[in-house]
Amino acid sequence: MPVIAVDKPLHLTSHDVVNRARRARKTKRVGHTGTLDPLATGVLVLAVEGSTKVVQFMEADSKDYLAWISLGAGTPTLDAEGPVNETANVSPLNADAIGALLTQFIGPQKQIPPQYSAIQVGGQRAYAVARAGGELDLPARNVVIHSLELLGVYDRVQDAPRTFDPQGWTPAETGLTFLLPEALGEFPTLLVRASVGSGTYLRSLARDVGAALGLPAHLAGLVRTRVGRYSLADAVQMESLEAATGVSDLNALNFPRIEADEGMARELRQGKRPLRPEVGRHVVTLNGALVAVVDGDGKQLKVVRAWA
Repeated sequence: MPVIAVDKPLHLTSHDVVNRARRARKTKRVGHTGTLDPLATGVLVLAVEGSTKVVQFMEADSKDYLAWISLGAGTPTLDAEGPVNETANVSPLNADAIGALLTQFIGPQKQIPPQYSAIQVGGQRAYAVARAGGELDLPARNVVIHSLELLGVYDRVQDAPRTFDPQGWTPAETGLTFLLPEALGEFPTLLVRASVGSGTYLRSLARDVGAALGLPAHLAGLVRTRVGRYSLADAVQMESLEAATGVSDLNALNFPRIEADEGMARELRQGKRPLRPEVGRHVVTLNGALVAVVDGDGKQLKVVRAWA
């Protein structure tokens, strides 16, 4: 059964996409490897039927984004859902200074998630409490930001590019054109290309970049251009879900491979720990078929998950 990278449209939740995939593929067994907010678009990786077994190995994949960060206006949701609840005048922006500031956010760090998020504290979803007018004490989480690149500074989000070359995701005359949420006003906007580790909130990054500039800020638009090995350039559209071939479980697992013999494959499927010199996570195959995902310590292999 396949793993399918789909281009999530604007205003749909990730769960909406899963439900549509269930109908299109005529199965209840559909999962995804990482939520996208309703106001974000781009790559959402779906696993269908038996392929839901590989989701656990893909949730930690790094992700790339294009982010439109509007300055001078804050919102409770930290994005364009609004409403604007804080404003400030924005002095003329210097691209070089902002580019230098963005480098301060690169690397491992602590990040406070948005109040409007699915994080649970004491059995309560943060967004449910926020919608009821409350606020949870959300602890900062360890995240990693691999790179941030300023692609441009614009007087208004309406002036910022929407069309990009899928080869490098730079603004271009032709390529892929993205639909952004309706703007909350005419606010100075940064266009940023970001590569981040799992669990990083771009809405929180927008808030924190604004704070570093002494300004309220919100995420005016977000496109996820890559999840692990899946590029938006290769993602299928929603209407093509039924016929999409996707990739196999084996090809979805981006780990080094070990080719087993019959004896080793049998041992792994029995949960035994065959002696092998490999270190780290590997995929084990037999005659090109998936046998197991294993962790090696340099002496033996420990099964993380096996396939019959």
